[in-house]
Amino acid sequence: MKYANEINKRKSFAIIAHPDAGKTTLTEKFLLFGGAIQTAGAVKSNKIKKHTTSDFMEIERQRGISVATSVMTFEYRDILVNLLDTPGHKDFAEDTYRTLTAVDSVVLVIDCVKGVEEQTERLMEVCRMRDTPVIIFVNKMDRDGKYPFDLLDELEEKLSIRVRPLSWPINMGSDFKGVYNLYDKSLVAFQPNKKATDEDVVPLDDLSSRYVDEHFNEKDAAQLRGDVELIEGVYDTFNREDYLAGKLAPVFFGSAVNNFGVKDLLDTFVDIAPTPRDRTATTREISVQEDKFSGFVFKIHANLDPRHRDRIAFLRVCSGKFERNKFYHHVRLDKDVRFSNPYSFLAREKNIVDDAFPGDVVGLFDTGNFKIGDTLTEGENFYITGIPSFSPELFKELVNKDPMKTKQLEKGIRQLTDEGVAQLFTQHGGNRKIIGCVGELQFEVIQYRLLQEYGAACQFNTLPFYKACWLTGPKNKIEDFIRFKSSNIVEDKDGHLVYLAQSEWYLNTERTNNPDIQFNFTSEIHK
Repeated sequence: MKYANEINKRKSFAIIAHPDAGKTTLTEKFLLFGGAIQTAGAVKSNKIKKHTTSDFMEIERQRGISVATSVMTFEYRDILVNLLDTPGHKDFAEDTYRTLTAVDSVVLVIDCVKGVEEQTERLMEVCRMRDTPVIIFVNKMDRDGKYPFDLLDELEEKLSIRVRPLSWPINMGSDFKGVYNLYDKSLVAFQPNKKATDEDVVPLDDLSSRYVDEHFNEKDAAQLRGDVELIEGVYDTFNREDYLAGKLAPVFFGSAVNNFGVKDLLDTFVDIAPTPRDRTATTREISVQEDKFSGFVFKIHANLDPRHRDRIAFLRVCSGKFERNKFYHHVRLDKDVRFSNPYSFLAREKNIVDDAFPGDVVGLFDTGNFKIGDTLTEGENFYITGIPSFSPELFKELVNKDPMKTKQLEKGIRQLTDEGVAQLFTQHGGNRKIIGCVGELQFEVIQYRLLQEYGAACQFNTLPFYKACWLTGPKNKIEDFIRFKSSNIVEDKDGHLVYLAQSEWYLNTERTNNPDIQFNFTSEIHK
């Protein structure tokens, strides 16, 4: 219990959403409230040469989208908040899935105009796998969108989770008048072209107060009172235990770009979100209260600073205290390593840290020692579990266009796939390289980065595969299967055998013909 005080001061969460729901804008506002930045950059404005703090790769600036998770730390009301801004684009979903293994809770952003989209449902499924607590923020209330009660029904139905509004909008679109906070009973009135500030918050224990009649017309005042009465009557009272168990999602309404509802969300988050939790390892449960250090790598980013060709491994601290210049045991390599310059982050800006506690994310300079899923301990041998690889949906063969640059291409593709941008499969018993991705845009990013960062030109030839299936089962059965299907068998970069099925029909046939072999669409990095 040595570090109980530090652990209780920390909250780690990820912001997830469909592209363009306003996730990066919300991140900026959080940083603004935490005093981490002075001005928020408009994501897509061409007039402003300043870009959002969390989008720092050249390709992100060109496209105006996030393609890599960025990590930011800020202080708010004496709580140290570790925020991970994830890519919304489905082509980079794998990075997001893995980031969800490193956080204790999630803020899900929904666009009130579009409602729940397909990518949102998939992200929510990953949260369901771990019962991660979720807070929902319905954004863009200053635009005409779906009726709030219809949105709540859609959230419950499509995300299969109970919801409970903790703030409520007064109208929406051009008629948007403000947000009433049901959690701490206060009201913020909206004024167009003006950002919300602390002075605008009015405590309101009772909605029958004259303040409501003075500030809103008769129709709006009656609507607000009626809506709140309906919410209190229809929805369960907010229960923190249900939220922490991942069964109930509090819902907030607002407009990130105008600061509306953002402070309500952040204040409530700091009150109710979970502190760092215990973790499961291959040999035992790791208690967050343990004195001995343990942590795992959930993300690797190469060339964070293009001038220095550096690779940074993002380490989530699970227990004990991480100290600069102290030797730790690298379980997979079975050797001791130490770090003289561990970093905390504000996207691209890095600050050296002397120590870190459970819940913190630390950046470690990596010379090629780390893979995703690696665990560091104070000597004990175990791996933190629950970090998955998902079956890619697109497969392309990597073809070298410049034989003189073979070495650079080999190094580049190995480093980029260690980062988890895509998966690298090698022909079983051969040297043919196949790249598997979740989306088409990833191939562009790989090609762009190989050329820019490693000077290697390549092209991709599409292959007609449907799914990658990791094979598990009796050794002799798998060996027989490999003999007959050698042209479809590849190895992933950890040496696991993978069957590439040409179509659903082929896969079902093989499943029927080989009942002893399991064909898995996901693979635990450490089983």
